[in-house]
Amino acid sequence: MNISQEFDTIAAISTPLGTGGVGVVRISGDKSFEIAQKISKKENLPAGKICHGWIYNGDKKLDEVIILPFKAPHSYSGEDVIEIQCHGGIHVIQNILDTVLQNGARMAERGEFTKRAFLNKRMDLSQAEAVDDLIHSKTSDFAIYSAKNLSGTLAKTIKELREEIFTVASRIVAGIDFPEDVAEPEYTYLIENFEKEISQIDKILIGAKSSDILRQGIKVAIVGRPNVGKSSLFNALLNINRAIVTDIAGTTRDVIKENIDMGIPVTLIDTAGIRKDESVDKVEEIGIEYSKQSAQEADLILFMYAANEGFTKEDKEIYEIIKDKKHIILANKIDLGGNKYTPQTIEISTVSNKGLEELKSEIKSTVLDMSSEDIEFVTNKRQQTCLIRCRESLDRALKAAQINELQDMIYIDLKSALLALDEITGEVITDDILNNIFDHFCIGK
Repeated sequence: MNISQEFDTIAAISTPLGTGGVGVVRISGDKSFEIAQKISKKENLPAGKICHGWIYNGDKKLDEVIILPFKAPHSYSGEDVIEIQCHGGIHVIQNILDTVLQNGARMAERGEFTKRAFLNKRMDLSQAEAVDDLIHSKTSDFAIYSAKNLSGTLAKTIKELREEIFTVASRIVAGIDFPEDVAEPEYTYLIENFEKEISQIDKILIGAKSSDILRQGIKVAIVGRPNVGKSSLFNALLNINRAIVTDIAGTTRDVIKENIDMGIPVTLIDTAGIRKDESVDKVEEIGIEYSKQSAQEADLILFMYAANEGFTKEDKEIYEIIKDKKHIILANKIDLGGNKYTPQTIEISTVSNKGLEELKSEIKSTVLDMSSEDIEFVTNKRQQTCLIRCRESLDRALKAAQINELQDMIYIDLKSALLALDEITGEVITDDILNNIFDHFCIGK
């Protein structure tokens, strides 16, 4: 985006395309009110007041709408903003957008409304990123954490940490620049502060794994030999008939995936039965290889065998493949008889649903254990990288203070630590990083 484009009046559809009750066209920029007045044929649109009327293209009525006018800086983007709420038909909302574009606006780029909100100091960069997280959250828990970041929880923590480091840096500079009036801070003071600040960063970074799992989710693969009931379990956990189930060995020949919300986004994977048999054709053989690959890539494996047939030689061979991965052993078809392989084995029946609630609880417990850290807020990879850089700079400063290094050398590391924190909130940021962040947003946000 060039500099002249940053001051254009922009417009986009801010609701998902499709048939719905309401659609929203958002306009932001100096010409917003002028365009809205022209296409609504209204002489005045008072800011902060809901307006009812029609949108026109020339003399042609397009739709009956509600117009929400916002005057800068009291708007989402910090500019003059008009939001037009129309009926949610694809062609209705597209006709209104086309009319807005014909009357002086240009099409917004990805995330441009939120980018302008950041540039106009309506939110910092961590809050802007929280907007994208909130829109794309895959679970209710992650949506709640994202909302906390949007409210400024992470920004407040980073600001407090920055102020602590800045205070120490200021005392060092004062001692260096005015040695006759201000004494350099004691090294014990520096060590105490650096250790405290490193501890605060470590506390945030402890939740990095949990943040990644909450954002990306985990993969759970159902693995076993043919006809032990993998697809039946897949359907039972989803509560839909997603996978084909028959008593013919090799029915499942491909990997089937569906998503479940268990507080953490879970991708459930049904795999082809693993076997070595002369009856295995080329297609099933490929499916078996995919099954082995899915088992290796999965974060958690549900290893299943048929309880009524016992733990066979084939079962043992498959178990050897997955035993070093995090797994849960399932004895299916328990309604037909049989015993547990180990005391930890969960007995289930996909016919009577026996043991399914216990299994769901065990899966959820295992999944939550993977992100068991008590986290106050979520962070993304960019923010984690900045925090790690800040910690490395503070660690260098700590080691220098421990050997009574010259304080002007320690100040250099503190300055690097401050710059790393400023990248999180966007006080210091390059155009390339900024564009990369907002390129991941959807158009209209």
